Amino acid sequence: MNYTQNEKIKQVDEKTLVVGVDIAKETHYARTFDNRGIEYGKVIKFNSTREGFESFEKQIKEIAEIIGREKIIIGIELTGHYWYTLANYVNKKEMMLVQVNPYHVKRAKELECTK
Repeated sequence: MNYTQNEKIKQVDEKTLVVGVDIAKETHYARTFDNRGIEYGKVIKFNSTREGFESFEKQIKEIAEIIGREKIIIGIELTGHYWYTLANYVNKKEMMLVQVNPYHVKRAKELECTK
């Protein structure tokens, strides 16, 4: 789908749990946030296996229920090929998956580090 910038922004509202996943070869890490950027729960560590993906799904759905979120958006940085298996799993579960530009991730990290 082709979205305008405003349409993309409107997808994340007060009913949305945003999950950022750092993709690696064997073990992935995820953090959960609300629409304002407030982090919920601890870092979620999961393996790139069916069992790991099922554990990840269970944990993010529990967090969403606890804080009253109806939608879940999972953001991943498309570096390498290790994201394919997670993307396939997420799509089969009909959760929303979005691509995050590596350049934007780098810039956001630079903003966080400067004080």
